[in-house]
Amino acid sequence: MIEYPKLFIGPMTKNVVDAIIKFCDAEKENIGLIPSRRQVECDGGYVNNWTTQRFADYVKQRSTLILQRDHGGIGQGDCSARASFTSDASSGFDLIHIDPWKVFTNVESAAAETVANMRFINSINPNCRFEVGTEEAIRKYEVDELEQFLEILAHKDPALFDKIIFVVIQSGTGIQGTQNIGTFDEQRCADMIALCNRYNVLSKEHNGDYLTSEQLVKRFNLGLSAINIAPEFGVLETKCILDAIETKEQFDTFFDLCYQSNRWQKWLPEDFELTNKNKRDIVMVSGHYVFACNQFIELKQQLQGIDTRIRNIIYHRLKELSCAIKSSLLI
Repeated sequence: MIEYPKLFIGPMTKNVVDAIIKFCDAEKENIGLIPSRRQVECDGGYVNNWTTQRFADYVKQRSTLILQRDHGGIGQGDCSARASFTSDASSGFDLIHIDPWKVFTNVESAAAETVANMRFINSINPNCRFEVGTEEAIRKYEVDELEQFLEILAHKDPALFDKIIFVVIQSGTGIQGTQNIGTFDEQRCADMIALCNRYNVLSKEHNGDYLTSEQLVKRFNLGLSAINIAPEFGVLETKCILDAIETKEQFDTFFDLCYQSNRWQKWLPEDFELTNKNKRDIVMVSGHYVFACNQFIELKQQLQGIDTRIRNIIYHRLKELSCAIKSSLLI
């Protein structure tokens, strides 16, 4: 029986992937990788220009890490959902998160689309397992709605329901800039965990970025099965690069790439106004999106030993997270 990780991390950069592989090997840990469709996709993504197949090959040749597609489905990427699912299933992904909630916003339609997607993936690779539901930033749901959703899935296709490993629960997390701005609702979290237990599925929370060890421990003490963390690791690498930059010309090159990408708009408030004083804010939240650009690669070559420093910082954060989760399991 597979022991699924309690910690899933977005492969924001190649350095993040390499550091996780090294950490899991050295510390005998179990961490899952959760590429979004924009990071890694059948026709290439912003992380190292990896296609789904090349990414899967790179990881599986070096480790036994669990690979999971994060937010797979309609409205989550540029190519068709079916093309993306086909690539995921045929590339050997262990888990696929089916998330049609951007388009199908009521419980009944989201459930019907989820089942249709599971059937399609199962026809390609019956060994695939699933995560269902969505995070609060996409579509908030209450405990009774989540129960209705799970009941429909279980009724429509009981055999496929048995292949659902994780269900996304919501307890108030939310990310803006480089902070978790959510308000944790302990009772809601506990109720959703209890619901997952009744349906014999594992609970997973998204947007676990920038939480303290105490905040993580509290969630796992309630019985949370797993948590996703992603942009925090892109920010870690970006900060390390900013700290290493020595000239205004280097910073301006980095800033221009970030600003022109427009990716910062997702993470900063709608009323954000650019000034000379807050240029760094734009770079901090969007730096990782431009790491594969030729101009940035040329800039990075000027920063001696930077990759080693980055991987060491990521390794240290992985250790902190792992220790926090382990401490909660000992109580």
